[in-house]
Amino acid sequence: MTWNPFSKDKDKEAAQKSVDSELNEPEEQEGKGRPTPKRKVAEERNLHPIVPKNRKADRKAAKDRIRKKEDEQYEAMRTGDVAHMPRVERDPAHIYARDYVDARFNLAEYFIPVIFGVMIFGIIIALKWPALYTPILMLSYVYMIAAIIDIAVMWFKLKKKLIEKFGEKSVGKGSRMGSYAWGRALQLRRWRVPKPTSKKRGNWPK
Repeated sequence: MTWNPFSKDKDKEAAQKSVDSELNEPEEQEGKGRPTPKRKVAEERNLHPIVPKNRKADRKAAKDRIRKKEDEQYEAMRTGDVAHMPRVERDPAHIYARDYVDARFNLAEYFIPVIFGVMIFGIIIALKWPALYTPILMLSYVYMIAAIIDIAVMWFKLKKKLIEKFGEKSVGKGSRMGSYAWGRALQLRRWRVPKPTSKKRGNWPK
């Protein structure tokens, strides 16, 4: 091998020319006459931010969507539109349960008005007619006990029918069917939501 004192300079010059030529070369074409994007540009193009730019606006928009959906579902329950009610209200077992509760006369339906009336008028009676306060209070207790017994009988019969029609899972622990039926029976019929499918009592579900 012959040593050339100028070889290093020539190598550097050749390398520099190679770099310059690469920089001056046109970008490769990417289908349909478009230039192939550089790696950095391609990565930035495919990058999707995990966190939204404006968190406050995003949270507000999410709340507005939830509120709108809840309003639509409540309106559906108020008007009896089963197709747009919440999922639990569209369940056949729940539909049967509320139709059963709506069909019967429930003593517990007047529980809240009676208790509220006793509290208000009890004070007046205690001040003007103290002797009547104790009998009225006793009558209110009798009504409460009778209402509890009536609602327990209702649930016993309803539970049996639900098992026959929909199986044990319809009254299982996760279904909360008992609290659903009891809660509806405690409401005045005209104030129930979803509203009763029949205007009158006695129309029992099949």
